[in-house]
Order: sequence, then C-alpha cells, then structure tokens
Amino acid sequence: MFTYAMVKTPCKNMINGISHANLGKPDYTLAVKQHEHYIQALQSCGLEVIVLPPDEAFADSTFIEDTCLVTGRCTVITRPGAVSRRGETRAVSRAMARFDRPITGIQAPATLDAGDVMMVKDHFYVGLSDRTNAAGVDQLTKILAPHGYSVSAIGLSSVLHLKTGISYLEDNCLLAWGEFLYKPELAGFKILPVDEAEACAANCVWINDRVLVPKGYEKTRAMIEDQGYETIAVDVSEFRKLDGGLSCLSLRF
Repeated sequence: MFTYAMVKTPCKNMINGISHANLGKPDYTLAVKQHEHYIQALQSCGLEVIVLPPDEAFADSTFIEDTCLVTGRCTVITRPGAVSRRGETRAVSRAMARFDRPITGIQAPATLDAGDVMMVKDHFYVGLSDRTNAAGVDQLTKILAPHGYSVSAIGLSSVLHLKTGISYLEDNCLLAWGEFLYKPELAGFKILPVDEAEACAANCVWINDRVLVPKGYEKTRAMIEDQGYETIAVDVSEFRKLDGGLSCLSLRF
C-alpha cells in the first residue's frame, strides 16, 4: 500500500519536450488542468501528494517517474538515458531527502530510466531500452541486493519504456500489450491482454486497490473492472503527445 505520491508541475517549456508519439505539440494550458485532475485522482486513492514546482530548464521534467526509483527500503536516483534530462534528478533527490530511506545514485556509464522498472513484491523487472542499458541493470542489481530485492532484465523492441507496454495490478495480474504478451519472462503472470487499438491503456497504475486508467479506453477499463478492481479514468491526452502516460507522472511510495 502507498502513502505518498510526488509529482512535478508541467513547465511551459513542455511543448518542446522529447516527443516520439507524432501527435503534435501538447496544449500547455490543458496539460496543467489534466495534471491537476491527476493529483486529485491520487488523493482519492488516499495518498498525500507532494507537488514540486515547474522547472523551465527541463522540458520533460513533469515525467518525474524516470528520475527516481522508490522502494520500501531504499531510494535510487537514476541517470536518465536522455542527456537533456539528467539534470532533473537534482530537485527530486533534494525532495526525497526528507524521507527515512537511504539514497543511492546510478553512476556513469550506466543509464537507467525508472519508467523501465516494474516492481513485483521484492523483485524488479527492468527493460533494456534506448534509455536503460545493461550497466544500469547491473548497478541497480548491486544497489538493491543488500536490501533483499532481486532484479532481472527484459529486452524491449517496440516501446520506449517497459511500462509503456505492461502494468502490474497486484495479485499476480499483469496488463500487457504487443510484445509483452509472449515474453517468456512473464509467463507466470495472469495476463490481461490489451487490444491493439487501445495500446496506450497498457500503462495503468495500481494504487491501494484502485487502478488509474487513461480516459477513453473503455474496453481495457471494463477488462480491469471484470477482475474486481475499482477504476478511475484520468485524461492524459497532452502527455501522450510526449509519449508519457499515467505512471510517468508520479513517484508512488
């Protein structure tokens, strides 16, 4: 169960963020409204939300998840794969210092985006992607092992981050799309297959027995509700234009 969430308000410069979705530039005013609704959804799940101010120096900084992995026993400050994002970690590291968890950082030449990391109990699946390299997986393994955690890597071929294509919903239940429907590393999960037409909905967030689902993907939402979960639909259309989703916008711990 989670107690806190940390988010970072979108900056006006987000319209110049790294984009892969070919959906045009985001509407900044609408993005701010959607971010406010996202915070309200987190609060409705019982979380205390810590809101960091916008930083115009880093266009993609609202996607705070990539900068930090927070576990129950330690915090890992990442080293993002995109050079333009590496300075984002400083503000997050300062904000995390108030919590009683040892903080360790990923060091060069390793790269690690926490959007590539999926926690399942005491095990962490890490996607090998354009943003996370093998050295990043190796360093994370060594950092987490003394805290009782294990790590394994999954190669990616068609998505930006691991959690672009899968979401763990607890109780051994995994939402998955595309290449992740057939990964042998995931064979032990009960897989809920996301329709190709709703691929964006593969990125959902489980929070305290509720699931945040991107607005507009009713087939996926119904599939999740059929498993007994209560869902909350949140519109993230403007963040999708930067290839971001629900999990990207917060740290949950």
